[in-house]
Amino acid sequence: MSDERTLDLLEAKIRELQELNKMEGMDLSSEITKLETKLESLRAALYADLSDWDRVKIARHSKRPYACDYFERIFTDFYELHGDRFVGDDRALIIGLARLDGKPVAVIGQQKGRTTEENKERFFGMPRPQGYRKAHRLLLLAERFDLPVISLVDTAGAYPGLESESGNIGGAIAENLALMSRLRVPIVVCIVGEGGSGGALAVGVGDRILMLENATFSVISPEGAAAILWKDKDRTREAAEALQLTAGKLLRLGLIDEVVPEPLGGAHKNWPEVFESVRTSLVRHVEELQNTPRERLVEARYARYRNTGEFHTLAEA
Repeated sequence: MSDERTLDLLEAKIRELQELNKMEGMDLSSEITKLETKLESLRAALYADLSDWDRVKIARHSKRPYACDYFERIFTDFYELHGDRFVGDDRALIIGLARLDGKPVAVIGQQKGRTTEENKERFFGMPRPQGYRKAHRLLLLAERFDLPVISLVDTAGAYPGLESESGNIGGAIAENLALMSRLRVPIVVCIVGEGGSGGALAVGVGDRILMLENATFSVISPEGAAAILWKDKDRTREAAEALQLTAGKLLRLGLIDEVVPEPLGGAHKNWPEVFESVRTSLVRHVEELQNTPRERLVEARYARYRNTGEFHTLAEA
């Protein structure tokens, strides 16, 4: 969004004036107030009617909170576990044990990097087979010790390299899908950024699916859809609309259960506000699911996915 550059410049100018205002003999409060008013007005106008492609770009924003940021600020006593006990560790997918509102939970998160070096280490947030097998380990531990599972999804997809194919990435994803569908503990999934393809679904099967307001969830990226359907990269915006990948549309289709609000402009504009919104939603859903008998929990999860995609055609008047 090109106009976001204008907002960034205004924010920088306000910060500059605020620093000058601290100097003795300087009173720039009226100028600061005028700029803050202008900033809020421009921001409200810019984000009043976002297209699906605009939301895709916000979901990918490099300053959004990532999984480790949520682990640090929403949970307590987070203890990370490593390795799949077969090949090795995968830094794109983080697992561990933690406490949510004082109660023990098992957590899964897909972690992107903020620097070139970190992105190389974390494979740009795209897990390899050992990452999904590592999540599989945690899911079994959660069932063994009766711990609710919380999965934070943020990935463009599973890592597509030769290493993944030789390591049976399809099999690792399938095994997770099968296990999560029958796991006898509550599972709450929250899509906090990109929810891309099978890479997201492999840790995205749950009793409750939440999405941040500007997150996306889709079988393919808009760029990929445009390339396959029309062989034209300039139709990416059109592909984003056709995929119905935004939180509001998925809620209307019944594919998710709740849209978690973000501050105006996106989650990167106010981290504390986003953390509190996500924490509140997670606590509420986990408490509701904990009170559900385990047999009924699994049956309801099966029915949820068995009926996904069901629709009715209305007869013409």
